[in-house]
Formats: sequence, C-alpha cells, structure tokens
Amino acid sequence: MSVGILFPGQGSQFVGMGADLFDSRDDLLGERADEILGFTLRDLCLNGPEEELTSTEKAQPALFALSFALWDTMVVRGAAIPSGAAGHSLGEYTALTAAGVFDFDTALSLVALRGRAMARAAGQAESGMAALIGADRATAEDISRIRRESGGRLQVANVNAPGQVVVAGGKDDIEWLVSNASDLGVRRAIPLAVSGAFHSGFMEPARQELASALESAEAETPRFPVWSNTTGLQHQSDGIRELLERQLTEPVLFLDSLLDMSAFGMDTFIHVGPGDVTGGLARRTVDGAKVQIVSDIGDIPAALEAVGTMEGS
Repeated sequence: MSVGILFPGQGSQFVGMGADLFDSRDDLLGERADEILGFTLRDLCLNGPEEELTSTEKAQPALFALSFALWDTMVVRGAAIPSGAAGHSLGEYTALTAAGVFDFDTALSLVALRGRAMARAAGQAESGMAALIGADRATAEDISRIRRESGGRLQVANVNAPGQVVVAGGKDDIEWLVSNASDLGVRRAIPLAVSGAFHSGFMEPARQELASALESAEAETPRFPVWSNTTGLQHQSDGIRELLERQLTEPVLFLDSLLDMSAFGMDTFIHVGPGDVTGGLARRTVDGAKVQIVSDIGDIPAALEAVGTMEGS
C-alpha cells in the first residue's frame, strides 16, 4: 500500500471546526498561533461569525493551522511516513510543512500574509470565478482565449478533477460566461462565492507581496515528496519558493498532481483537515483509489488502522 496525504484549501472552513483540536493541541493552536495571527483563532473557528471566518484573510490561516494540527496529531500517534503529499491551493503550504520544508510558525506567518495579500488584490478590481460543468481543460482554455481575444481577462484557474474546471476573470467576464455557456459548448457555468479571481493575473499584486516573504523564509529539503499545484509534479528543493509565488497567478493543476501521484504508485489517499473535498477529488480522478477522511481527531484511529503506523509506535 502506498499512501498520499491531501490537505484542503479555502472553501472547506465552517463555524465549529476544530472543536476537539483546540482542547488537545493548545501547543499549536493557542497563544502561539494567536500571537502570529493577531486574533484569537479558537474564538473565530468555534464562534464565527461565518462572514469573518469565510473571509480570505481569516479562512486561509485557520484552515492551515487546523489541518496541520490534525496531521501532527496523526504523527504523534504513530502515522507512517507517507509516500507523498499534496494540497489544494493554500493546502500546498500544509503539505510542505508536513514534509518539514517550513516550520509551523514560518508557514502560519506566510499563509496569513498570503491571505491578506490576496484579499487586498481582490479589492482592487471587481472579479470572480466560475465552475464550468461539462467542460475539460482544453474547452476551458479555448473559451478563455476567445474571451481574451475580445478584450476580456478570463483564465483557467483550477483543474480539480475530470469535468471539474474553474475559470477566473473580471465581473464582466464571468457574466459573459454565464450568459453564453451553452453556446460555448458548456452545460452550465456557475459563479462561485469567492471574493476575487484567484490563481489568475488579478493576483499579480499579491504575488509581488508574497515574493519577498518567501525569499526570506527558512526552507528545508522535504522529508517526503510533495506535489506542486503549479506543475502537477513533485517539488524540487531549489524551486519551491518560485512555484509557490507562481501559484497565485497560475492555475492549480490538482488533477495533474493526483494522476502523477497515482503513477508514482499511490493507491490510497487520506484527506487531512476540515471537510472532505480533496478526498472526493481523489475518488473522481484516480481509478480504484481508496480514500480515508480525517476531519477531526475521532477519525484518526480508523485511518491509522487502514494505512499502518511506524514500527515501534
């Protein structure tokens, strides 16, 4: 059995998440995190309000902190070293931290800065994202090109799983897409409830802001392979910062990562963090994939039984 760990991105947050973690992992999620973030993580996650927790600048560090705390709890309980890991968008930071590239404090600071920078970039122009139902990447690229040739700014932003592609653009681009979806060969285009056109050129100001922070961040060689959103392939130690920077303005190729992880031999995937989104994407993408969901501490024993533990643990 070869196991891949998957970490969720923005959108998986919900009020009440992490209730069991805050009691058991105060070492990570207590004053240590609050001092870095400048707000009380426990109160935000458990009490909301939802509008604040859903905001880009708060959702990203909250999801990172809880997902990493869950993974670290699995490690403490003896989880075997995985064959590899990947994360969706901000989840890539969790995967890299799990692999020892960044320490927890460094990664939490980077993710918090990333969320603030993306929120500021989103506020500079009216923009958004839409999911294309019944479209593959080639179709989405063609549609985006057609719109750009007429002066628009539409781009492919996420290739998540077969038939699950997301595009990003200006408000007018998304409205045009929704109105003309059937004529463009798409069953339907559904606007997403996001604050901006993430993973597109609209995030260029955020990319520039993040670049200097990444440059000064201490980074180590991964202890196990981690897959890049930007290339869909394994990270190489000397290119991690550049790819994380590019990730803000280029598509998240999660489908490519899952297929490459499968080609690498992984047949079992464990979603670690709130929700179950990455587990669902693995089921849709990798034929015969076995999937475990660890969304709270109570899920850990079953996952460890399914995938094994380190000898002597």
